[in-house]
Amino acid sequence: MLMVNCSNCHTPLQLPPGAKSIRCVLCQAITVVADPRSVPPPSASSSHYQQPPPQLLAPSPYNHAPPGQPPQVHGRKRGVICGVSYKNTQYELKGCINDANCMKFLLVNRFKFPESSIITLTEEETDPYKRPTKRNIRMALYWLVQSCQPGDSLVFHYSGHGSQQKNHTGDEVDGYDETLCPSDFESKGMIVDDEINTTIVRPLPHGVKLHAIIDACHSGTVLDLPFLCRMDRQGRYVWEDHRPRSGMRKGTNGGEVISFSGCDDDQTSADTSALSRITSTGAMTYAFIQAIERGHATTYGNMLNAMRSTIRKTYEQEGGLVTTLLTMLLTGGSLGGGSRQEPQLTANESFDVYKKPFSM
Repeated sequence: MLMVNCSNCHTPLQLPPGAKSIRCVLCQAITVVADPRSVPPPSASSSHYQQPPPQLLAPSPYNHAPPGQPPQVHGRKRGVICGVSYKNTQYELKGCINDANCMKFLLVNRFKFPESSIITLTEEETDPYKRPTKRNIRMALYWLVQSCQPGDSLVFHYSGHGSQQKNHTGDEVDGYDETLCPSDFESKGMIVDDEINTTIVRPLPHGVKLHAIIDACHSGTVLDLPFLCRMDRQGRYVWEDHRPRSGMRKGTNGGEVISFSGCDDDQTSADTSALSRITSTGAMTYAFIQAIERGHATTYGNMLNAMRSTIRKTYEQEGGLVTTLLTMLLTGGSLGGGSRQEPQLTANESFDVYKKPFSM
């Protein structure tokens, strides 16, 4: 297929064979492919041009936006929030929708993200393109990093099930790929860490910062970032090098990515009401928001320590948090198995976690 750039925003578009024009799903401008001596293509507001057939708007690896009208980005902040509850299935989680709602409130009210620059995917959405299916999550992640500029601040929050599968390429230290489970994972499959890295990490240009907050089982290195901050209970830490032995690049294109995840790759994350005492939440999402609200968001090291302390105290008071059902079913485990949950910090580059200020 022929690749052309949008005549307005320069987004790469994939032109189907024989097509003479295509509408950009980001800015809605029509790009006409014709003899260069012909009349210049009209703007999106020209009334005598009809919208191309629906198949032209089908998502592809080069048409990086959810189907339908995407949010317009205002300023330099945008986010993607996914809360997957797996409603009416054996994998159902109670706290993920609450996590999504709380994270959106935090971004809008504390960090001044424009509400119109946030895509929220939950099963409560009536719009089929805003439900957390594999296709929609993929398209939202493409949109998140599309046309980002130096100074932009991006956030990806995911609350739902995570899992692992055997890695066959040799680029995982532990031999397993980490995965996220969309609402239709049983029929469409999981989203693998390699794809997440390729989509939102590797293209990130200089001057752009991306934070990921991943509240899922086995999520320690789910962005496949090169460095993991291994911290003990006293707050002492070393950076572990997780770069593939194969030499495959897992870093950015000059940008900065920092990820907070619910637990290590071999641990499970809890869906519990033990923290808020009011309603079910993901333990990690609750601890992340609480650390900010209580003033611990000074440095990344202080954030990580505060989050771990919150969850550790809950374990000690409640006698442990429940292992998620999906992990039990996929691994053949039991409620008594699994390691204690400890939030993790990974990044595309190592840094002094007690000197680097936290900012989103």
